[in-house]
Amino acid sequence: MAGGGSWKLPQPRRAGPPFFTRSQVASVLHQVGVLLELQGANPFRIRSYANGSRMLGGITADLGELVASGELIEVKGIGKGLAGGITQAVEQGVWPEDWVTLHEGTPPGLIEMLGIPNLGPKRIKQLHDELGLNDVEALQAAASAGHIAPLAGFGEKSQSKILSGIELLKRFNARRRLDIGMRYGQAFEEKIAAIEGVEKATLAGSTRRRLETIGDLDIVVAVKAENHDEVAQAILRLSGIADVKGAGGSKISLILDTSLFDEGFTLGHIDANVLEAIGGEAYEQLESSGTIDAQVRVVTPRAFPYTLAYFTGSKEHNIRLRQRAIERGLRLNEFGLIPEAEAGDLKGQEAAKFSLPAKDEAEIYAHLDMAWVPPALREDMGEVEAAETGGPGLPNLVCMNSIHGALHNHTVLSDGDATLEQMADAAIRLGWDWLGISDHSQSLKIANGALAEDLLSQGRKIRTYNEQWAEQGVDFRLFHGVESDILEGGKLDYSDEVLGQLDHVIASVHAITKWRNRDEMTNTEELIKCLEHPATTILGHPTGRILQGRDGFPVDMHAVLRAMAELRADGQVKFVELNASPYRLDLDWRLCKYAKELAIPVSINPDAHSLSGLADIHYGVEVARKGWLSPEDVVNHMRAEQLGEVLN
Repeated sequence: MAGGGSWKLPQPRRAGPPFFTRSQVASVLHQVGVLLELQGANPFRIRSYANGSRMLGGITADLGELVASGELIEVKGIGKGLAGGITQAVEQGVWPEDWVTLHEGTPPGLIEMLGIPNLGPKRIKQLHDELGLNDVEALQAAASAGHIAPLAGFGEKSQSKILSGIELLKRFNARRRLDIGMRYGQAFEEKIAAIEGVEKATLAGSTRRRLETIGDLDIVVAVKAENHDEVAQAILRLSGIADVKGAGGSKISLILDTSLFDEGFTLGHIDANVLEAIGGEAYEQLESSGTIDAQVRVVTPRAFPYTLAYFTGSKEHNIRLRQRAIERGLRLNEFGLIPEAEAGDLKGQEAAKFSLPAKDEAEIYAHLDMAWVPPALREDMGEVEAAETGGPGLPNLVCMNSIHGALHNHTVLSDGDATLEQMADAAIRLGWDWLGISDHSQSLKIANGALAEDLLSQGRKIRTYNEQWAEQGVDFRLFHGVESDILEGGKLDYSDEVLGQLDHVIASVHAITKWRNRDEMTNTEELIKCLEHPATTILGHPTGRILQGRDGFPVDMHAVLRAMAELRADGQVKFVELNASPYRLDLDWRLCKYAKELAIPVSINPDAHSLSGLADIHYGVEVARKGWLSPEDVVNHMRAEQLGEVLN
């Protein structure tokens, strides 16, 4: 990311030259330019570093070869001075002294302040010079006390933006959303897997377990001992590495940035209202310059299954497995599953020589008299007991092949980007049997909610299309619904007459401020009252949370789900939504498991506002798996005819 106090000059790789990669040098040039601006240096000098970074980051030629041949000076934007500094770094592994002085002499707090959106080096220098502010904490205190607004060029609005930016920075620095972690992790995993000598490369940690947010990446790499050093050096040369925090033995600690993505980095589909809740343009700025920590563990093929299992976690799951090992006279760790009688007092790699063999994780679990546990379930939430020989057995988890459609999607009738026809075509291309259309209701003005007559007109068009497809033998159907705002007293947004003409109604909370300011009991009662309306089919994004943006409103979701179960027992059609937008992932996976126990079908929905947004259902499926859901537990596995019978 732009700041965060993490600016350290990368350490040279052991084997060189070249001692630094192109991306490392480009990143350092950018940093030097910014640090010069913090000092109030000559604008032309600042610009030369910025231009050099940009040009170096955009070339495809090998930097080491350019330096060795003397052709670096010919690269547009790389002057004689920059070329000399780059050559020294690449060929000698030593950064120019003035670059080192800049990094070491700049207070870390000022670098951290650079991570605040829309607060550039010039303004940070002004704040430092006029108020003596050296870190984010001091800046926050000054802004809260009203000391920023009176400064020339700031004002009340800027002061307020600074406070909002600090809040966003703190959220952003803590953890990253699952989709971001998966994108970084899979891209880096692919690059490592392509290195000669690498036998396997697999994501581990919270990303592999599919937690909704992650702290950093863990990747385990299998390499024969004789290839270890060569592979380790090749990893350090990969593009996308902003910094090397450490490299020794089997562990390589890195910071990755968005240059990792050969095709460029984009945020992907995001609803405008959700984007605003997260931080709007400021959030986009942070993500586009974002980084993520990564730990790469290079181990032998023999140790690989054990290391992968250990660093996948969770800690609680690992503790349970270690206890089972102890009960069987074994010692389980990242090196192996070791008979205590044979290893004795030996530790680490020495003890690992006596490990039971395991070609994969499944054999580790087999040694412990268990079935292999899918990574998503490894949270000590009953999976150990289920996997025991003679236990109840683990669920057959839902997968993308189980998905035949989704009910919650928007068109241009409200705030979607695509027409009804375009959304239908996109769903057909995905191989789906059906698609639900659920535009926003009339009270939600900010989302261009549909008036009753427009909604009914859309329904007539949908019926016409369905008739045409049936006549043409096309195995596809549209279901007509609405996402109704939940109004005061748990009421829906249209008359019963209008609601009665729809296939399904998704009841959702959008007046989030009001609901967050009320007590849990009131909110719970209001949700249940809305669910009691015969027309309500689905409870949409049930808690209203936006990951890294806002907490949900206070509500007893266990009580809400129990009420839904009672309504279903009375013969009413009630589903609970798992909103698949990676910014929401709402229902929480723990509540998915509870819904399963109550036999409440879960409707996995992308809440798509665009054609590309339909693909977000993938993240919902990942969370559903984590929540123990099987195909029969989700609405999406139904074929069109079956779903039509249920809804009617």
